[in-house]
Amino acid sequence: MRVVVQRVAWAKVWAGDQEAAIGRGMLVLAGLEVGDTPETTDWVARKLVGLRIFEDAEGRMNLGLAETGGEILAVSQFTLAGSVVRGRRPSFDGAMAPEAARALFETFLQQLKAQHPRVACGFFQEHMAVELLNDGPVTFVLER
Repeated sequence: MRVVVQRVAWAKVWAGDQEAAIGRGMLVLAGLEVGDTPETTDWVARKLVGLRIFEDAEGRMNLGLAETGGEILAVSQFTLAGSVVRGRRPSFDGAMAPEAARALFETFLQQLKAQHPRVACGFFQEHMAVELLNDGPVTFVLER
């Protein structure tokens, strides 16, 4: 599983007339790969909820979502499982098949929600537009 985490002042995603939005928190772009399991997504969910990437009164990254009241916007992004190492066209051989990925992404969302009350999500296998204000900018890549 490959995840891009951005600390945001706000973020929103929409597909057609559907929209999901958050205020201050994390935009999580999640790419599921062949071999990922519920144990993989549980580890990532716990890691995300525990990350201390928000500044305290002294300007140090010392606070997590719980201390700041932050939100999570989780968006499935299969292109994160792509490879551009060879040739000019991306290879998605490492990406999990859509139906298996849908089920595992739903598991991931439930794991996040079990640990943090404010979780919104994108729209699986839809063409989405994502808009955000990266706060910092602060961006991390997490792989498991």
